[in-house]
Amino acid sequence: MSGTAIIAGRGRLPAVLRAAVPDAVVASMSGFIPEDVVPDIEFRLERLVPLLRDLSSRNVSRIIFAGAVKRPDLDPSLFDPETAAQVPRILAAMQGGDDGLLRAVIALFEETGFDVIGAQEIAPDLVPVEGIICGDVTEQHRADATRAASIVAALGSVDVGQGAVVSRGLCLAMEALPGTDAMLDWVCATRTGTGGVFYKAPKPQQDKRIDLPTLGLDTLRRAEAAKIDCIAWEAGGVLLLDRDDVVAEAERCGITLWARGI
Repeated sequence: MSGTAIIAGRGRLPAVLRAAVPDAVVASMSGFIPEDVVPDIEFRLERLVPLLRDLSSRNVSRIIFAGAVKRPDLDPSLFDPETAAQVPRILAAMQGGDDGLLRAVIALFEETGFDVIGAQEIAPDLVPVEGIICGDVTEQHRADATRAASIVAALGSVDVGQGAVVSRGLCLAMEALPGTDAMLDWVCATRTGTGGVFYKAPKPQQDKRIDLPTLGLDTLRRAEAAKIDCIAWEAGGVLLLDRDDVVAEAERCGITLWARGI
């Protein structure tokens, strides 16, 4: 066995990582089942300590967090005694932003003896290096991306979101708790013009082992529906899934893909 476990949420990323490490254990939180992979373990946050013991019994030594998970509603009746002892810590972390909660989760795994690594460590090709992947970056794209990057940095500094849409210098939308899909759908429903840049980046000081922004076909299609003509992101800070298919689709619909240097 590889000694690796993927703590999986929704989306395609867990299946991509399982393909890279075929004998990895996949553990999925109840209600957040990933696409295209059957979890070996399904667990609830209220029984986190038994999960850690189960992973240890399977000779797991390293952990990768992958996929989307929203904050679950906790059922006090389901806590086991050992996890219940962690409730004050978990609840305190849940009162803050996502970064604080994720840091608390990482700490719990590390204190149990696991090594938490980033998805990019086992699948480095998922993280594009700086450069224009397809299309042309115009001066307007550069200006809009600079504006969007400053907005995303400001959002991230208060642990709010990782994305923004800017067109001709005007911010059309910012990502918050509902997520990227909701932001792009809102732009699609409300805008009157065309063009602009959808920009993604990790939050400042974010632990890049967990919750890196992810782009894929679904994101591209929502951007197309929103009449956006450039998707840009911080080079080295975003996971690009199904790259060949995304590039082909971007070329078909005329959307520039740009891994932008800082």
